[in-house]
Amino acid sequence: MDLHFLQILILAVVQGAAELLPVSSSAHVILAEKLMGLDPTTPEMTMLLVMLHTGTMFAAIVYFWKAWVATYFSSWSAFRTNALRIVAATAATGVVGLALLFAIKRLVFGHASSFEIEHLFGNATLMAAALAAAGVLIIVAARIPVREGDLTLRHGVIIGAVQGLCLPFRGFSRSGATISTGLALGVSRRRAEEFSFALAVVLTPPVIVKEAWRLYQAAHANAAGGGQAVNYAQLLGPSLLGMVFSFLAGLLALRWLSKWLEQGRWHFFGIYCLVAACVVLAVG
Repeated sequence: MDLHFLQILILAVVQGAAELLPVSSSAHVILAEKLMGLDPTTPEMTMLLVMLHTGTMFAAIVYFWKAWVATYFSSWSAFRTNALRIVAATAATGVVGLALLFAIKRLVFGHASSFEIEHLFGNATLMAAALAAAGVLIIVAARIPVREGDLTLRHGVIIGAVQGLCLPFRGFSRSGATISTGLALGVSRRRAEEFSFALAVVLTPPVIVKEAWRLYQAAHANAAGGGQAVNYAQLLGPSLLGMVFSFLAGLLALRWLSKWLEQGRWHFFGIYCLVAACVVLAVG
């Protein structure tokens, strides 16, 4: 399958914007792939997805770097305190995410050895329900009076646990859920946003490694079965182009998110998620 320039551009813009906006990138990318007739399991698509994630990660780093330096690296004490919060939040994400995956595998799939979390990703009903849940959470958080509290270790653990709930469900926006949880806990908008994307930068490299490993396994299995070997050099050009587009789209998306968050328009993202849930159900 050869990806055309326009397809790469569309997927990169969708991924770059939706990955960083609180509207669930995975649901939008899957929908875009279906509308363009693309197969997300092919090596081309897997490689492109890896590079799109890389682009959005760099967008978050560039956009928040000055704020992170001022908050996290202003002194050794500040670095140690904030690093502990990020580590604790990430650990909570891992514990909740793995426990949820185990529960789904045991209760829904009868502990089948062949179960992979990707089996859930094609379920339109589940995706729509996750989008709707994220939309409700965002709207509820937006209606809570604004407070300017600092982020504590307890807040970090709770936010990390909520992030863990997002992992198995395409449509449950990670940024939407974590920022909304911070707002509901009384954390200031700026601190909630900075912390959410600091967690994203920590979480993204393992996701990239996982997708790259899936690409290698698929390519190896294809070659072992007598299929055509994957030409990684040929895939690199389109994927790098997609990474650049997703990086630029991510920067624009973060400016949009910050502006609406500060202007009290956070609830509009929740409304969008509810509308998107209906579209996903309609498209199937």
